[in-house]
Amino acid sequence: MKKQLLALSLVVATTTAIVFYPAQQSGAVTQAVKPGTATPAQGIAAIAAQHRRPRIDVVFALDTTGSMSGLIAAAKEKVWSIASTMAQADPAPDIRIGLVAYRDRGDAYVTQMVDLSSDLDSMYAKLMDFEAAGGGDGPESVNKALDDAVQRMSWSEDENTYKVVFLVGDAPPHMDYQNELQYPQIVRLANKRGIVINAIRCGKDENTRQAWQTIASLSQGEFFNVEQNGNAVAVATPFDKAIADLSAEMDETRLVFGDAEEQSKHIARQAATEKLHAKASVASRARRAAFNASTSGERNYLGDNDIVDAVAAGRVDVTSAPAASLPEPLRELAPQERVAAVKELESKREGLQKKIAALADKRDTFIGKRLEAEGGAKDSLDEKIYGAVRRQTAEMGLSYDAPAKY
Repeated sequence: MKKQLLALSLVVATTTAIVFYPAQQSGAVTQAVKPGTATPAQGIAAIAAQHRRPRIDVVFALDTTGSMSGLIAAAKEKVWSIASTMAQADPAPDIRIGLVAYRDRGDAYVTQMVDLSSDLDSMYAKLMDFEAAGGGDGPESVNKALDDAVQRMSWSEDENTYKVVFLVGDAPPHMDYQNELQYPQIVRLANKRGIVINAIRCGKDENTRQAWQTIASLSQGEFFNVEQNGNAVAVATPFDKAIADLSAEMDETRLVFGDAEEQSKHIARQAATEKLHAKASVASRARRAAFNASTSGERNYLGDNDIVDAVAAGRVDVTSAPAASLPEPLRELAPQERVAAVKELESKREGLQKKIAALADKRDTFIGKRLEAEGGAKDSLDEKIYGAVRRQTAEMGLSYDAPAKY
């Protein structure tokens, strides 16, 4: 059932007909349609609507000037656990994350954007490249960062979406730059689009506090303060390496079907994943594995056109699909050999998932006991973000009962 729901969500989310590529070419993709529906497309749309998940679109507008090195390091460690925390909602949401890194005029860049995407591996690969540098003269290009976050991101138009910006920085905005929108105007635009802005001040600058509180108030968002390093909880556990290694092995079971464009996308995603395995910390890779194991994390792990999932869900018949639409390892195989190869990958993946889930439970227990012994984490960046998300999503029917993930 879990895989069937994922298949339906992919039908809704994918804006091209590439998912049905083999069907367009030779009728190789099968579509289960309820008897009596007018057309197969209408049947699928009706079933998908019944199972449509709520969505979370979250953009982090992050000051990357020199004084923010501690927070940037924390962000690289915590993005996966923040995603896992948001994934715990009932019902499980589809999650997309975007980034706006900002500095100031005269620095190496003013802003750099990573658009909203469910491909968190690629987002994280770009986050890993951000380093703290520049700044030093007080105010930063906060207005430009907010403008990019509100107006240049591909926000969902679905009404059943929680849209939120977390503004994170330690310096106030330049209000003296000509020919750019300032935050009162930008917040009004955000309000019209249903985007909440939460403001996280790092450190103790009073001018930043005043600006951040005003931004949050105008947006009906929340203001909170953290230490310069973010007060993030980053607990390493004895289970992290085993989880990370199993996750890397599971990544090798991903095979994508579709045309040349889809294959090219997969190569880019795979490069991002390989970069993550090579350069991210062991603990961060374990957190990623935990997120991928969640219902919300399946989209990051599988992408849109995973052949193993598609065959299991009955969307692709590998015995009759055109060879050009199949992953390269399957193209030269006879039809029944293709079936056997996919079944073998499916069995391997299921075994790895069970091992990861068991170790992830032990990891959570270990972290819970450590935090309890240390007096909890109520002042951490993790808890403050979780609290804002929990309160702000309640009105759209999302329920959060579990503790934050670390």
